[in-house]
Amino acid sequence: MRKEEKQEIVQALAEQIKSYGNFYITDTADLTVEKINGIRRKCFEQDIVIQVAKNSLIEKALIEAGINSDELKSVLKGASTLLFSETGNAPAKLIKQLRKEGDKPVLKAAYIQETAFVGDDQLNALVNLKSKEELVADIIAALQSPAKNVISALQSGGNTVSGLLKALENRG
Repeated sequence: MRKEEKQEIVQALAEQIKSYGNFYITDTADLTVEKINGIRRKCFEQDIVIQVAKNSLIEKALIEAGINSDELKSVLKGASTLLFSETGNAPAKLIKQLRKEGDKPVLKAAYIQETAFVGDDQLNALVNLKSKEELVADIIAALQSPAKNVISALQSGGNTVSGLLKALENRG
């Protein structure tokens, strides 16, 4: 591979790292072509981009993307496959699902919203991470709850001031 080709790959990986913000580094070594194709198909179905690259190019792409993590660089040994996703926990859920069928892919590391998770033992924590949309929904539900209680009290009290006072008095 020529130097220009390597630089193009590094640039493309760095752009993916920047644009997604979430990525996983996995070990898919020794899997058959059939299994790899199955993983690719499942990734496509779940809007996860899968990319295989040499560790040295991944390391250069991390630096290019502004991620200077010794933790992530330390896992770049052996075969490495990158999984990119808009949703931080989607690749973790996919890996967990795939692990029911075999012992690979193995999670080497993940980078979610500027936080590095290193090691396969982090998989359950990553599966349980809430997405940005889920967190926003939780906040909205929490904010709506008091307003719904007041509206409910108003409606149950016959929309009168005395009904509201009685509802508030009973609540306290």
